[in-house]
Amino acid sequence: MIAKTSEDFNGLKEIGRIVGKIRDELVQRTVPGITTKELDELAAAMFEENGAISAPKGEYDFPGYTCISVNEEVAHGIPGNRVIKEGDLVNIDVSGSKNNYFADTGISIVVGKADPILTKICETAVEAFEAGLKKAKPGSKKSGLGKAVVATARKNGLKVIKNLTGHGIGRTIHEAPDHIYNYHEPWDDELLLDGMVIAFEPFISTAEEEVFQYEGDEWTFVTENSYVAQCEHTIILTKNGPLVITR
Repeated sequence: MIAKTSEDFNGLKEIGRIVGKIRDELVQRTVPGITTKELDELAAAMFEENGAISAPKGEYDFPGYTCISVNEEVAHGIPGNRVIKEGDLVNIDVSGSKNNYFADTGISIVVGKADPILTKICETAVEAFEAGLKKAKPGSKKSGLGKAVVATARKNGLKVIKNLTGHGIGRTIHEAPDHIYNYHEPWDDELLLDGMVIAFEPFISTAEEEVFQYEGDEWTFVTENSYVAQCEHTIILTKNGPLVITR
């Protein structure tokens, strides 16, 4: 989507505020003893309170209002009876729509005390997002974001997930540009445009560079021997700098 009018900017900011608020509330409630289903039920109530619709449920009939992934699960984890424990790595991914505008956000956190490497990948995911954000300017190459992400990962002795990417967003949950890579693709020389709306989401990994589909369901992406952390926000690119609507 290319945001052009004040209606576009206001509509995007509103749904960005809502999904950001839901994400932050779920992060605060993610403590030992709570189930991922209980977190998802809280999100469902907040979507309703704010007059918004869950994007995964509304667009794809996903079996949950949010995606909550734990430990070996990297993305699209299905909320259920899994109990959160001390030391777990948890990803909270919230996307939704209101008045036909969409926004998407996610963050990985460590619950309580944990292996320092888990804290490191969470912090590096945020650092990689901020590094890429500096490259998010109209007229710049889209590949610059991925170049910044992989450079940040390598600086910290870590890797990136290559087969999960950012994407365009705005009027639907996934739209052009189809991919915003977390690594440098020199051929990917598409230029970013003024008003372009994107979901930028670095995935930082301890070892593996690809995820695979979990055999137990048709949604969840997992790794075999790695932990992965994500940081995702929806951004409107402007000549005055990127506008992060899901902070």
